[in-house]
Amino acid sequence: MTDEPREDRRQQPKPKKEQMLSPATAAKKLGVFLPATPEEFRAQPVSRTVLKEMQEAAPEWLATLRREGPHPRDEVARRLGVSNSALARGGVSDSMTTEEIRALLDARPEWLVAEREKHVPGSGRPPGTAIGERPARPAADPEADEFD
Repeated sequence: MTDEPREDRRQQPKPKKEQMLSPATAAKKLGVFLPATPEEFRAQPVSRTVLKEMQEAAPEWLATLRREGPHPRDEVARRLGVSNSALARGGVSDSMTTEEIRALLDARPEWLVAEREKHVPGSGRPPGTAIGERPARPAADPEADEFD
């Protein structure tokens, strides 16, 4: 053996490449309806750093979309307090504006009341009337003698 240093043949680490997201994935992570976003957003992939910057300091178009809509189906369901399946059963379109959501909440159609009760029992109906819930027991009469 010689005392000469050996050549380092290990593979050198490659510089990290920025991960890119499709516009659809970026819109979903931002909670906005993709067709309502500007053309430049939909035209090219979005990097993770740009997405993070948008989440921390939203541009004007993003703030307006989040405030006024149209909102994607997931956001409509969250704002109405129901599931996505409930929206389908209720015949609601894929996207709604904030005004349409408020109008629906003010009108409180029967399907919405029933679906909200399924999603979160006790969200507006008297106890014992939710689907799948046991009827409420009548209050015990404290003056009744149980040992008669």
